[in-house]
Amino acid sequence: MEENESSLPNASQQVKKMAYHKVNADQRTQGQYLDSDDLQATALELEWDMEKELEEPGFDHFRLDGAVQHHLGNSQSPDLDLEPIQPSASPKGRFQRLQEDPEYISHYTRQSPKSHRCSFFQILKLFCAALILFIFGIMTGYYAGKKCPSPPASPEPNNPHVYHEILKEIKAENIQQIYRDLLQSPREDDVDAAMKILLQWTSYGLEDVQLQCSKVTKTLHNQDLLYSYAAYSAKGTLEAELVDIQYGTIEDLIRIQSTTNVTKKIALLKLGQSPLLYKLSLLEDIGFGGVLLYVDPCDLPKTTDPADKAFMVSLNNGGDPSTPGYASIDGSYRQHRLNLTTLLVQPISAVLAKKLTSVPENRVQKDKCVPLQMSSSDKKIISLSIQSVTTYKTISNVIGYLKGSVFPDRYVIIGSHHSSLNTYGGQEWASSTAIITAFIQALMLKVKRGWRTDRTIVFCSWGGTSFGNIGSYEWAEDLKRVLQRNVVAYVSLHNPVRGNSTLHPIASPSLQQLAAESQSINCVEKTKCPGSNVSSVQTQGDSDYFINRLGVPAVQFSYEDISTSENSSFLSEALFPVHVTRTEELDPSFKLHENIAKFSGHATLQIANEPVLPFNALDIALQIQNSLRVFLREEVDASQLLAVAARLRDTAELFQSDEMRPANDPRERAPIRVRMLNDVLQGLEKSFLVRQAPPGLYRNILYRLDERTSQFSVLLEALEHCKLHQSNETIQAALSEVLNSISSAQVYFKAGLDVFETTLAGKK
Repeated sequence: MEENESSLPNASQQVKKMAYHKVNADQRTQGQYLDSDDLQATALELEWDMEKELEEPGFDHFRLDGAVQHHLGNSQSPDLDLEPIQPSASPKGRFQRLQEDPEYISHYTRQSPKSHRCSFFQILKLFCAALILFIFGIMTGYYAGKKCPSPPASPEPNNPHVYHEILKEIKAENIQQIYRDLLQSPREDDVDAAMKILLQWTSYGLEDVQLQCSKVTKTLHNQDLLYSYAAYSAKGTLEAELVDIQYGTIEDLIRIQSTTNVTKKIALLKLGQSPLLYKLSLLEDIGFGGVLLYVDPCDLPKTTDPADKAFMVSLNNGGDPSTPGYASIDGSYRQHRLNLTTLLVQPISAVLAKKLTSVPENRVQKDKCVPLQMSSSDKKIISLSIQSVTTYKTISNVIGYLKGSVFPDRYVIIGSHHSSLNTYGGQEWASSTAIITAFIQALMLKVKRGWRTDRTIVFCSWGGTSFGNIGSYEWAEDLKRVLQRNVVAYVSLHNPVRGNSTLHPIASPSLQQLAAESQSINCVEKTKCPGSNVSSVQTQGDSDYFINRLGVPAVQFSYEDISTSENSSFLSEALFPVHVTRTEELDPSFKLHENIAKFSGHATLQIANEPVLPFNALDIALQIQNSLRVFLREEVDASQLLAVAARLRDTAELFQSDEMRPANDPRERAPIRVRMLNDVLQGLEKSFLVRQAPPGLYRNILYRLDERTSQFSVLLEALEHCKLHQSNETIQAALSEVLNSISSAQVYFKAGLDVFETTLAGKK
């Protein structure tokens, strides 16, 4: 990685001068931010004794535009201070006092001359000084105007009308044209696609666009990539009995172990129901030596038929395997971790799976699909040989910044990806890239007219996604400390059009309400608007690091095909060849792409521009309680968990009540209160990261495994481990992890609430 912290927007601000002007309660700071220390210093300055000031020598007149310059120094935006913040020196606070005193301007503009006698020379001296200042001002303004563009006469307010003007510029035909341009010329490698994206973003006026490259380990199967393969599989040859374990659930494994010695056997495994890496960890744990993967045709939508197609999977949990946990930059030590499992893993087509299971043709009925399954009496010995080729390739990211005018040190990341494979993954990369590019195009039209978001938007096109989100992991690992402090939210555009029948929004609990609102932006009267069907489930893509390592709230919109099978979750882990992905067949008018762009754009603008972050603390507490209720059905003692969860909900309800009304009410809004509140809201989900989670499962306990499950993933895994190994030790450890997370969140909410209560009490 060539990127470092210095390239990100500087969080420090300086206040150059202060004049005594009337301050509206909901006035924006227009590019300058006062942190708590600065604002208290400003409040103290307003407490000056004006009579004493007027009596000092040299102050014959006190003018309204007279300003005193204060050098406050750089003001880094601090982390949340859990100690009570003291109120301003004024009994009522700066903004409230100025509002309640309608005569304060006349107090400051009233002249108090010491004498009515002025000599001729004094008048002449004043006249000459005024003339010199007048001429100097004209010259300064002239040359400044030549060098710097003048600001807009009347900056546009941040409101839904502005959002609508931006979003209406996103049109299906524009997305389609961008999409076709991206696919027009064949790409030889990852860098070619990244350079094309960089040139597009720059041409639309995005101010700061950077290309970052990193050499990482990739495991390829032969040179032409025409075969099914599993990246980072172990290499070798194994001849053994084939054992059908279906989906590899705990029930499947217990059933198989009761009748078969599975040591060094080869498992026939279906994709679906749970993450592949989690299944492989279970198979490795109980002694299997190899795995054949396939997708059962019964689990696919009727519109999809890849039964005879090869596919690839990645066994990488995230990032460059040779630099685990740290950035893959020049000079980094590279570990020899080319194979990430001891299992020999090989994907196969459904056609080959049918031959191995000896399924007769009459089992596939006209109106009913019969799942593939080997007969219990059928014994097959097969030889499995894996000879992967390990190499280093360059992974490129394209990063563009639109710096915020009020809070430039707060980042809203919106990310798509460009593929590093010509054969697998198809045209999905161009689909997501076209959407984010169309949003940039529409947004920059408004920016060129003088408008700007309050917070910084970071546009990212990631490389190496199909091999384990390598580009996003390496970039985030390199900037981890900065991102921990500054990132507000992540908006994902990972494979946005996978089907054309159902809109499937996924969001963190704190962003579910915003996701539901964003779906209704195109709704008009007499039109049926989509309901609030937002869920918090595990998803694929580059949001992984931000959700699971940084605890950043995330949201994603995508269209999918309806599948009647309950086993269809996690099938997207399989990447099929290019001709299977039918982007223009799925969405010939690109209207679905336009909808995704507008939904995602609306969510991004709301997060980047609203004075108070649109996060909901109470929804987090409700999600926790709902997950625990499901867990209690497993007859596990969770009384302590329920008690802590109840306290969390009570605190969250208070947190969203009238205690923080002054920060939410535009009539009483003050910058210091908004910043305090947003600092608390920004860290809501960080408490819910457990230290470790099994491969493929989220460390963020707020996300469910899929639509079928409601309990915490880590507790679900602990219960399954207990069934498999007949031990309660794992359950107790998992319960402790969840308990500590909920308790930590409750303390965090309470600390934030105490800050507001202390500040309010001081002002009252």
